[in-house]
Amino acid sequence: MAGAGISTDAGIPDFRSPGTGLYDNLQQFNLPHPEAIFSIDYFRRNPKPFYVLAKELYPGQYLPTQSHFFVKLLAQKGLLLRHYTQNIDCLERSAGIDPELIVEAHGSFHTAHCIGRKCRKEYSQAWVKERIFQDAIPRCSACDSLVKPDITFFGEGLPSRFFELLSEDFTKCDLLIVMGTSLLVQPFASIIDQVGPRVPRLLINRMRVGESRASGAGFDFDGRYNKSLHRDAFVAGDSDAACALLAGHLGWLEELAELRSEHIAKQEGLDLAKLTI
Repeated sequence: MAGAGISTDAGIPDFRSPGTGLYDNLQQFNLPHPEAIFSIDYFRRNPKPFYVLAKELYPGQYLPTQSHFFVKLLAQKGLLLRHYTQNIDCLERSAGIDPELIVEAHGSFHTAHCIGRKCRKEYSQAWVKERIFQDAIPRCSACDSLVKPDITFFGEGLPSRFFELLSEDFTKCDLLIVMGTSLLVQPFASIIDQVGPRVPRLLINRMRVGESRASGAGFDFDGRYNKSLHRDAFVAGDSDAACALLAGHLGWLEELAELRSEHIAKQEGLDLAKLTI
């Protein structure tokens, strides 16, 4: 499970860090409240703030972080059952993780649809990007309704894939790693409790989050509710540094570095090809 904290080293701000988080830096839009930029009701009335922000965050402008490549390394070694992400930045896809292994719990920019209730025409990421980068509001060619990337806004339901795979995956899970998330947004936050009662859970984050307020609900790092079974662990700090530490202990540090180097070389090669043309 991952949140915005695994993408901050790519240059993408998280949402809630005081001072640097996205919600603390939206004054230019004169929003009624910061979360309105991702509210479907507000979007229908005033889509421009979202599209201005989308231009800044649009996939293709950022490189995956070491955390993303650590997840890819788990997949390559046959250890990754599924990667549940709150992130909409598509960096898991960019890192080369098989889309079948990814659950984008809050959607992503990868596809888009007309929001007209009787239309729902699908559009590609490239089609939407072209219009956003022309500072235009994407509108449906069939009905002239707004076209929105398939990001889950407040007021919308989560993708069906999230619910379809959740019960199956979490009963099979034998280690849950949670990285870079405040665990404040439901229902994503509560799925840490869907694994078996003896399954170890590791939180990698800048601060402790998601802690128990009752037995069986949330992390229990200090053994307050179950002193005989200490299954929850916390690593404080940056996700990339923690992933490098884990890779080092597992003897994978060289492989992790190679994955990132290969990706950067490939991107530079593509850029050079474009320049040659």
